Amino acid sequence: MKKNQQGMTFLGVTFVGMIVVFGAILVMKLIPPYLEFWSVQKIIGVMAKDSGLPEMTTAQVRASFDKRAVVDNVNVISGKDLEISKERGQLVVAANYSVTVPIVGNLSALIAFQATTQGTKAAKMVGE
Repeated sequence: MKKNQQGMTFLGVTFVGMIVVFGAILVMKLIPPYLEFWSVQKIIGVMAKDSGLPEMTTAQVRASFDKRAVVDNVNVISGKDLEISKERGQLVVAANYSVTVPIVGNLSALIAFQATTQGTKAAKMVGE
């Protein structure tokens, strides 16, 4: 009786292994920017719920963000990078930034992030 062999060849196993390793490298390099973005989102969300936000000046909003960023170890964006505006009687704080993550050699990933207080229950501006 002749038995037929089944399974993958050495080249097939090597190819699948390379794909798995590349995927693992990709995941390991992309997780830190997303973790930092989630921290930025958390800071912006906490600022939106702060009852003192409508009375703050632009400089105070930036300083508040910087203090919270130090606690959460956010280094990719600072208070001076925030976009602060008034829309429909509300103070809107937005953080729009991008991160370039080198993957392998000259291959990089560009990730654009946006976080804003708009759409949250921010307090109305005083005097409006």
